[in-house]
Amino acid sequence: MTLINEQGINVAVLGATGQVGMVMRRILADRRFPVKNLRFLASSHSAGTVLDWCGRKITVEDVEKADLSGIDIAIFSAGGGTSKVWAPRFAEKGAYVVDNSSQWRLHDDVPLVVSEVNPDDLDDIPRRIVANPNCTTMACMPVLKPLSDAFGLSRLIVSSYQAVSGAGRAGALQLMNEAKAALDQGADRLVFDGSAVDFPKPTKVARTIAFDVVPFIGAIVDDGSEETDEEQKLRNESRKILHLPELAASCTCVRVGVFTAHGMSVNAEFEADVTPDDARAVLAKAQNVTITDIPTPLQAAGRDVSFVGRIRQDQAVPGHKGLSMFITSDNLRKGAALNAIQIAEIIASKHFAA
Repeated sequence: MTLINEQGINVAVLGATGQVGMVMRRILADRRFPVKNLRFLASSHSAGTVLDWCGRKITVEDVEKADLSGIDIAIFSAGGGTSKVWAPRFAEKGAYVVDNSSQWRLHDDVPLVVSEVNPDDLDDIPRRIVANPNCTTMACMPVLKPLSDAFGLSRLIVSSYQAVSGAGRAGALQLMNEAKAALDQGADRLVFDGSAVDFPKPTKVARTIAFDVVPFIGAIVDDGSEETDEEQKLRNESRKILHLPELAASCTCVRVGVFTAHGMSVNAEFEADVTPDDARAVLAKAQNVTITDIPTPLQAAGRDVSFVGRIRQDQAVPGHKGLSMFITSDNLRKGAALNAIQIAEIIASKHFAA
């Protein structure tokens, strides 16, 4: 059944054959995005692939050879280097670009948007480019924004527990191959000796990830902090999205042996007093937030909301100005594809409405 809308928007997806691109295609259909014409683009390696979308066969175009005219909204999931080159080219041809890479996030003239949190930042898009936040930042924002509005967020400490799908298909494949090797050799031997199993050499995650956690994601930045760029994204992006340029924030990013959905242990300090009951009352009204007793990645995988639970008073913060909580969110859906489509929906309503 076709979803083509003759009064709709001309949409292009760059990186359509990738892991996130696949989810984007599905969400465009699930949310019945008002598509007039849909084009899929990728590198020459994937060009010529025929993809099905709502009963239509669409041939993937080589972006290097494609005619970029006539596109209203282009949704990118193709890496920072690709976006640096192609986002301005699409914009010059008249498209609004929604980019899922880190390339444009901290540019002052590029909005960085979580749909539930700061949609008004899309009123003005000077370069016709909008950035999608990092998936870890994304999971926290629907929870932290209403709490910040109510109580005044001043300090944030986060430890992430990030799924291997955040490293792409290669991350998922590494986990699968390592887990299989361990099970074939008797994984219970790891109870007494971490070297008892002969694991395959890591191919994507920095260390063996099956039955392990790896406290290193991204690359060490060269500012002397010894943080990774993944860890700095949470601080810098949170400040921009929440409009809190002085927010004190620290993050330790950890890869875990989970296929999809990130978890975050969050300690948040506020200017005003807040109790767990106060927080739950606010979050019960928050958009796309679900309160649960024990939020887990399996619970979040395939779902659109951020799950939050284990909400309790932070005993390390004097008085009643600190909360501890745990958040889980699907890093491929809300953390990437869904928010990009939601941004496109807002752009369509703000800039293409009749």
